[in-house]
Amino acid sequence: MEIVENGVTGVQLLPARYDAHGGAIVEMEKPMDPNFFHTMLRASLLQWKLQGKKGVWIKLPIQLVNLVEIAVKEGFWYHHAEPHYMMLVYWIPETICTLPTNATHRVRIGAIVMNDKRELLVVQEKYGRFRARRIWKIPTGIVNQGEDISVGAKREVQEETGIDTEFTEVLAFRQMHKSFYDKSDLFFLCMLRPLTFDIKNQDSEIDGAQWMPIEEYAVQPLAQEQWMFKDVSDLCLSKLDKNYNGFSLPNIMGGYIQRAEGPGTPLNPRPKKPIF
Repeated sequence: MEIVENGVTGVQLLPARYDAHGGAIVEMEKPMDPNFFHTMLRASLLQWKLQGKKGVWIKLPIQLVNLVEIAVKEGFWYHHAEPHYMMLVYWIPETICTLPTNATHRVRIGAIVMNDKRELLVVQEKYGRFRARRIWKIPTGIVNQGEDISVGAKREVQEETGIDTEFTEVLAFRQMHKSFYDKSDLFFLCMLRPLTFDIKNQDSEIDGAQWMPIEEYAVQPLAQEQWMFKDVSDLCLSKLDKNYNGFSLPNIMGGYIQRAEGPGTPLNPRPKKPIF
């Protein structure tokens, strides 16, 4: 497509599609001469301004990284990056930018797995802040992109301990800010039922794994100092006494906000740094 600038020169525009919010989206795929790209970019911005467009998104695959500097010098800024591309954005009107920000949270899980002997499945990590103290803790991990919380919890338990489980409910969650690279952190404490019992711990990350009596877990020094460790033992005991109900799988999968029924276990004040 071409426009006539000052009624004289025809200039080719960048290929774009338009969204429902007045934005232009450009997905670059083929190599392009930087000077040619610069000319097309300036012409395109002029045309989009005349059309009343607002936000501009340019997706550059990693092989076109040589075009990034040109776009940045024209006023674009980094929005986010993935292994194979970078997304740059630009706000045209002289108003407050309303483009959505990059992902603000990561999601993590802690897995409470108890057998019928009142024993809790616990691990010792080879790395991380608890290595030196040799603390026994519940399996934890990060939920993958596109992965349900329930699936992530089962996967982490299986990877760290070799135990197969069935997800039953989310017992509690907490939110924390300024965590991993200044992102916010959502931590979901999940209850799972063991389907197997023979432990095969993950050698690359886990120093050991075992079934530990909940009372023994609760008297570890760190369990008396840190609120999350204490809450794990308190919630386990409440579940054993049938005094606490969490969020079941249908409740967290239906797209609606649900609340747990029955008495809950009050949480202690939030820490300043993540515990798990």
